[in-house]
Amino acid sequence: MTNSPADTQTVHIPAPDGVPLATDLCLPATPGPHPAVVIRTPYGRTAHRAELRGWAAHGFAALAQDVRGRHGSPGLWHPYRDHEESDGAATIAWVREQPWSGGGRVVAVGSSYAAHCALVTALGAPGDGRPDAVIAAVPALGLADTAREPAGPERLGARAGWWAAHGDRPDSAPDALAQALAENPRLLEHLPLTRLPDHLGRPLPSWPGLWDDRVRGRIVRRGSASRLPLLAVGGTRDPFAEDTVALWRGWGGPARLLLGPWGHRLTADLTESAADRVNLGALYVRWARAALAGRLARERRGVITLGGSGRWHAVGKQAADGASTRTVAWPFGAPTGLRMLHGAEFTVDPDRPVRSDDLTVPPSTPGIPADRCLLLSPPLPRPLDLAGPASARFHATADTPAADWAVRVTALDPAGRADPLAFGIVRRADPPGEAVEITVPLGTLGRRLPAGTRLRAEIAGHHFPAHARNPHTGENPVTAIRLAPSRRAVRAPGSALHLTVVARRRYVEPVPEICR
Repeated sequence: MTNSPADTQTVHIPAPDGVPLATDLCLPATPGPHPAVVIRTPYGRTAHRAELRGWAAHGFAALAQDVRGRHGSPGLWHPYRDHEESDGAATIAWVREQPWSGGGRVVAVGSSYAAHCALVTALGAPGDGRPDAVIAAVPALGLADTAREPAGPERLGARAGWWAAHGDRPDSAPDALAQALAENPRLLEHLPLTRLPDHLGRPLPSWPGLWDDRVRGRIVRRGSASRLPLLAVGGTRDPFAEDTVALWRGWGGPARLLLGPWGHRLTADLTESAADRVNLGALYVRWARAALAGRLARERRGVITLGGSGRWHAVGKQAADGASTRTVAWPFGAPTGLRMLHGAEFTVDPDRPVRSDDLTVPPSTPGIPADRCLLLSPPLPRPLDLAGPASARFHATADTPAADWAVRVTALDPAGRADPLAFGIVRRADPPGEAVEITVPLGTLGRRLPAGTRLRAEIAGHHFPAHARNPHTGENPVTAIRLAPSRRAVRAPGSALHLTVVARRRYVEPVPEICR
């Protein structure tokens, strides 16, 4: 049968245990055989129909499948369990058996959880069930990777929102947490956190188990042995950006990275300037053709946005060859660095935590302890391009046996408007009262800061509700029911903010660079 690219049919592909997985299929109008693109998603296959038609118009057989237990596929869904790998392998083997495929090549594609599905299929057992290339956008790498930051703190807000919307149900309710918070604004303050579903109005039996797995990086480690081509796509404003970069850095085959000025919804956020925009659909098609044809050099290459400028900077092999960046330290307490405004000593009070959803910094009030250490730079004398990792290293003490240290860097334009620039949080268990050096990674930055911009840095002990409050007692924050205050001190000597700046401007065009 010959279809037009607009024709989409629904088929049911059997999983290894016979579960029929609902799959939308769109074939090109031209006779086969065709290379194929497979998307496996828990968010509803029908949302991808326009995307399938786009792939088909460029000569690819395109499939979007509901994972088991979601939307049109029966069974029980257990997020991040082994069935995603085996169901994905069965789907790709089925594709290769079809007459329109002729045993042809397959690209596994996905964003967020669908990227997890694509990756575990690509890293599965060799054979007809393994694709020939993988495109992973804003990848949610695994249960532990999404639940916690690399240094331990729990990602409360994002996980509560995701589980309320999608967990333990066959469909989705995207606004479930927002509606619950409208009825009870203090919902996320309830302790212990394992009992949060009691206040959501519906059972979430898988919620407590979300926090049990603490082993991060499984997919990154498995990817080091892969020889398949990888395109990793992320955004500098995406909470999983560092996982995207780690996947790219650790991948064993030809690896490409595109890190744009986006959040988790990528270009749907529409926060970037017209010059920063990339047609991801066209890029995916061009990259897939190059990958399947074996035209990608076996090296690690990529580009990172200089958000706000419309420029892109090369990273990976081509950047290393040119040594085009350098690390610059902004010392605390120095006239040309970060001046400490207040909070050399401050109190971390769980009853009034520094909030992740409010960039406002309250003024210091005599007689009331500061809730954070606040630092500010002088205005930049000229534009500054940032392209690479950032970190804060400082000397500090806490009077409790456990402490989280959260660092938030904000760019203030000449009018004083605040724009988030970088964030990081680490968990420490140092002897109470002992001065220690603390390093807080702040992620990979890609931004052009105009002249006149000031950098504001905050060092705090909480970042709530994005992250769970540390009880400061040494107890597990997920099961603790008692929270205690923690007194902190930050010493300026020897402390600094470290930024990677572009030393030699060698701009590149993102699409040709990715597809080489």
